Amino acid sequence: MRQIILYPGEAGYWVVECPSLPGCLSQGKSKEEAIRNIKEAIEGYIAALQEDGLPVPTENFEALLLAV
Repeated sequence: MRQIILYPGEAGYWVVECPSLPGCLSQGKSKEEAIRNIKEAIEGYIAALQEDGLPVPTENFEALLLAV
């Protein structure tokens, strides 16, 4: 399981990233599409690390919503 961050981007697209996997991000025209796309990106990211014999980072991201 991985935590993701989803936020509105440019031109009506949704941007989604996985903080525990640096540089792993995607986007979609809808929230649902963005989530489907990040699932594929996470799977590909982890597969590439494993193929290269590199360790897969553990999920250690903690989210906090702060009102200012």
